[in-house]
Amino acid sequence: MLLENMSMAIHAIKANKMRSFLTMLGIIIGIGSVIAIVSIGDTMRFMVSDLYKNAGVTLAYVYVWPKDGGDMRDSDYFTLDEMDRLKEVFGDEISYIDSNARTNAEAIVGRNKVKYQFEGIFSNYPQVQKINIIYGRNLNEADVKGRKNNVVLEAKGAKELFGTENAVGKTFRTTIYGNTDDYNVVGVYREDLNPFEAMMAGTNATRSGYVPDSLLTWPNDNIYGLRLYAKEGTDMNGFSDILTSYLAKTKNRNKEDVTFYSVSSEMGSADTIMGGLSAAVGGIAAISLLVGGIGIMNIMLVSVTERTREIGIRKALGAKTRDVLIQFLTESAILSALGGILGIAVGGGLVLAGGALFGMKVVIKPTVILVAVGFSALVGLFFGIYPASKAAKADPIDALRYE
Repeated sequence: MLLENMSMAIHAIKANKMRSFLTMLGIIIGIGSVIAIVSIGDTMRFMVSDLYKNAGVTLAYVYVWPKDGGDMRDSDYFTLDEMDRLKEVFGDEISYIDSNARTNAEAIVGRNKVKYQFEGIFSNYPQVQKINIIYGRNLNEADVKGRKNNVVLEAKGAKELFGTENAVGKTFRTTIYGNTDDYNVVGVYREDLNPFEAMMAGTNATRSGYVPDSLLTWPNDNIYGLRLYAKEGTDMNGFSDILTSYLAKTKNRNKEDVTFYSVSSEMGSADTIMGGLSAAVGGIAAISLLVGGIGIMNIMLVSVTERTREIGIRKALGAKTRDVLIQFLTESAILSALGGILGIAVGGGLVLAGGALFGMKVVIKPTVILVAVGFSALVGLFFGIYPASKAAKADPIDALRYE
């Protein structure tokens, strides 16, 4: 019976191709909009998540800041000895820790001048954050302990400064913390940016590079805050609680005065916000489905009027009220489901085309597609109930008299 109703519904749709297409247009636009907007939102969430993962999920910054608005004490700052003590106390729970020291400087070679932001690191930094070396080497233990003027430059900056990416062995002059000296390039790395990172970077003229942390942080320096990477797989909330409690005790501060800022918490907040925005905008787009549903109801009412004699003949030959109801509901659901399928093709096609144009990896979840098709069919059923009910309740004698 169901297959027969489906066959009759498809035949009725084929008999009025243009009218059926125009009826489906509202559903096509509605479903296409929902698929496109939700998929774009999911793609952006994936790219933001990828951005945080590139920074390091276990990356965190810790510093002391009085919550009562009081003045900073000298003891609130960190020293290199305290940093070493943290590594001893927490052992392998902390994979990497440094002073988060960085400075802006202008590198000069002849008449070429390039602005740089130099970041101080220890030799084990590449173990927690990949540095894609394409020429030369990373900084090693001897560079850090010997406080050597060795530098690893980013490829674009190296080409701007020396005219070639392979600048290993070359020197440039710059001023760091008031001291002007020559620096040796021991390595060149390439930054692999996804389209979202490249968009955020924009046309920033400041290039990046790495120098030994010992050049930027001296033994007697007061360090405002520390950068650390916890062991992979660490529960950052639990780790935060333990670390802040320890530092509050050693610094003679309240636990609330110790700030622990982690990438994982920021990533969770960003994902929640973007998920909410995506759902809200998708919900607004879904309103167009109501318009499409009204269009289906309208055309089904026209169809019922046109086929009044057909309904009368069927009922005169023994068709039950339920049979006529199911026939028109099936036609309404198929009309809506076909619109949903075409809408998925349109929405998905637009997202894929946009991804190909901008070189982005797009995310189209199968669950969204299934929900979209199911929802479009439900829209058809809901808005088809009244026309189908009207057809089913028609008196066969009056229907047969209809001209």
